[in-house]
Amino acid sequence: MTARAELRWVVDTRELRYFVAVAEELHFGRAAQRLGIAQPPLSRAISRLERRLGVALLTRTSRSVVLTAPGAVLLEEGRAALDALDAAENRVRRAALAADGEPGVVLAVKAGASGELLAKLLSAHAVEPGAARIEVELCGPGQQTRLLRSGRADVALLHLPFDDVAGLDTEELLTEGQVAVLPAGHPLTTRRGLRLADLDGVPDLPHPRWPGPDGGYPDGPGPEVHDSAQLLQLVSLGRTLVVVPESVRAQLPEGVVAVPVVDAQPVTTVIAWPPHSRSLAVAQLVETALRL
Repeated sequence: MTARAELRWVVDTRELRYFVAVAEELHFGRAAQRLGIAQPPLSRAISRLERRLGVALLTRTSRSVVLTAPGAVLLEEGRAALDALDAAENRVRRAALAADGEPGVVLAVKAGASGELLAKLLSAHAVEPGAARIEVELCGPGQQTRLLRSGRADVALLHLPFDDVAGLDTEELLTEGQVAVLPAGHPLTTRRGLRLADLDGVPDLPHPRWPGPDGGYPDGPGPEVHDSAQLLQLVSLGRTLVVVPESVRAQLPEGVVAVPVVDAQPVTTVIAWPPHSRSLAVAQLVETALRL
């Protein structure tokens, strides 16, 4: 039996989910609450897993839980394995819907981004012979990639260098500069161009805080933001500022002003899809995007 086969035998999906929860929380009580189980069976399950693997995955004290080196490896590999299982389940369900006559394509897009490009893409695709129905899923920052990897989306518009495209097939669609969006009347709006350093520590305009992968917000003075509409309203109220791709200018509401940021890294919009995709509908949408 190979080492990989042995690992599959000693680690089942339930135990892997238990371990990932503990490793991410670094606290058995919080992990148990997250999983919806009692703490004692969770502790026993992790101990059984360690005995079967023959390694310590966690260092436990009365005050802390710390990952060991083998534990860190299992956390990384375990996340990938669970993501792959969830993606397979989602894709099987979507394939079943397609077999029942619902072959729509889910396109994940960051809310408020690529608006003009998205509109042109949907219009051009709609007139293609036999075009599949496109369902647009509007996401917060970084969520497009998670939907794509989890199988809940078939294709996505992503933005480099911000989004992770590792392991995905991509085609570049557009490269553009960035602008700072500021409250109308702010002294910085009188400038023809700004540098990133000009936007650090601006009085009363701390950078916004977006939720992380676990749904929590990082520490900081900036307002908590959950979507682009809320963000632009906070900018117009003088609560924050934001740096975004140049194309967002077309969607800005009254009360805000965009100023070019001359040293900001250009943003490249790409269309991305899983490398194993065999969907003709996805291929048709990608071809339409490239023609634009």
